[in-house]
Amino acid sequence: MSLLLTIDTDPDFTPKDAIPGPERLISGNPFFKTWAQDASKGEKVLTGVWEATPGEHHSIKGTTYEFCHIVSGLVEIEEMGGETKTYRAGDSFVMKPGFVGVWRTIETVRKIYVCVYE
Repeated sequence: MSLLLTIDTDPDFTPKDAIPGPERLISGNPFFKTWAQDASKGEKVLTGVWEATPGEHHSIKGTTYEFCHIVSGLVEIEEMGGETKTYRAGDSFVMKPGFVGVWRTIETVRKIYVCVYE
């Protein structure tokens, strides 16, 4: 087993589909697809590609640390009590444990993610 993994941003396998729970949905009808590509450290580090269609939902990280790199699309992320930031293709950011805010998908977005769970 290789310790080097290339993340495929256009995977050819079936993604896991989801929608935000009713308690998280703010507006629109966002639909999520996740192409999980690696699980390490006993499922505590997950890596893959995630896609969301336009809409708005609450983002609550809890104890999760998440690194994101936007492959395509446009989002606005508003931190509770903080500012709103815009991310588009080529941008990277981190949502640290305890993050609470609003995720607005303006144009269908696709991102590479690395989530670290405690």
